[in-house]
Amino acid sequence: MKCDMHVHTIHSGMCTVPGMRLICRESYNHPEALYEKLKRQGMDIVTVTDHDSIDAVEALRRHPDFFLSEEVTCRLPSGTELHVGVYNITERQHIEIQRRRDDFLSLHAYLTEEDLLFSANHVFSHLTGRRTAEDFEWFEHAFPALETRNGCMLARTNKAASQFAELLGKAPIAGSDAHAGYSLGSCWTEIPEARTKEEFLTGLRLGMGQACGESGSYWKLTRDVLWIGMRMVKENPLTLPVTVLSPLAPVITLINYVMEARFARHWTPRVLASRTQQIPAFATAGEEVAA
Repeated sequence: MKCDMHVHTIHSGMCTVPGMRLICRESYNHPEALYEKLKRQGMDIVTVTDHDSIDAVEALRRHPDFFLSEEVTCRLPSGTELHVGVYNITERQHIEIQRRRDDFLSLHAYLTEEDLLFSANHVFSHLTGRRTAEDFEWFEHAFPALETRNGCMLARTNKAASQFAELLGKAPIAGSDAHAGYSLGSCWTEIPEARTKEEFLTGLRLGMGQACGESGSYWKLTRDVLWIGMRMVKENPLTLPVTVLSPLAPVITLINYVMEARFARHWTPRVLASRTQQIPAFATAGEEVAA
């Protein structure tokens, strides 16, 4: 069975890019259209991982092959921000998760108490800002799963995450992280032995998942950014003047990937070497890199 474990809809909130947060959504994927596209892409079961929201459930709960998830924005003890994928939750659990998300220790205690599967997402990416060595200790000791392939991240970033998860014995999670319709189902988690939704979720917990599909690229991200821009105008024609900035999209995405490559190049040898050599972890615990 296959499932794209990281997708977004119109319920993921407004764009976090400065200057755009008042007029542009994070995603323009409508839940039912997202479901249909994922099924056409060969997904056997479907989930949605909107940012701190489960509003898509109203449109999708009628599908027996759907389960509810979310991507939680939380604050680690170091003060850095992290996106945490939490899978197969109830609406009641969502309320409690959101209440605790600014206190990671409280959030972690609740997720563990409820026996929920959760993952640290895109850990070698600068997407959520700076990272500290202490953060990677939390990834090692507090998380049962790690996102090992993200359809928006560079191949080198995904490779580092996959190696990290393998060294630590973490359950692998893979998904497209699609904010644009083009990318839905381009990356997924597969458990060949599973025959039902319940067997798939059990297989995930047991670390039986296989990360499949493509990583991100400069061209893919640029295409998705332009797609979001077109959907923004379609939803609100008053934003049309903003499209004069469209020629800047390739420049912005190029800068983003240069920063991503720099971030991964800095942290990959530090994190992996400390595990493979079995030396005291993260000797440079005070070190951090700004996004």
